Amino acid sequence: MNINWIAILLAAFSTLVVGFIWYNPKVFGNIWMKEIGLKEVEMKGGNMFKMLAFTFLYAFLIAFILQMLVIHQFGALGMVGGNPSKALPSYNAFMTDYGTAYRTFKHGALHGFMAGLFMILPVVGTNALYERRTFKYVMVTSGFWIVCFMIMGGIICMMQ
Repeated sequence: MNINWIAILLAAFSTLVVGFIWYNPKVFGNIWMKEIGLKEVEMKGGNMFKMLAFTFLYAFLIAFILQMLVIHQFGALGMVGGNPSKALPSYNAFMTDYGTAYRTFKHGALHGFMAGLFMILPVVGTNALYERRTFKYVMVTSGFWIVCFMIMGGIICMMQ
């Protein structure tokens, strides 16, 4: 099983597109800025290139590991120690029968949703408790990442 770098890059890029929409003032941008205590003028003062570059880098890291969660065949590869050439013939038979099973956008989005809901929401929620952030902040921020995980998972899973 090979890593599909194009899918990972496309999935990482999709977070930028979702972010442009999600954090638009007409969508959730105003709510988010109010909840973190910033004004639009203050947001324009940052180094946008640096923010977007690091956002893409972090999304790339997320997409890289997300493939292990949304593509079931990585589990089979892990069971043989990661080297298919050293696997028993049953591994090759399994991959012949199921190598592309459940490799759809819909299935990847489902697993992306579950990963976001059960990993991102608790992390953002816990941080928000200690940072004294509101429930609205938790919903906007974790909602963004859950949607991103769904899209990323869908892209990664469908691009065989």
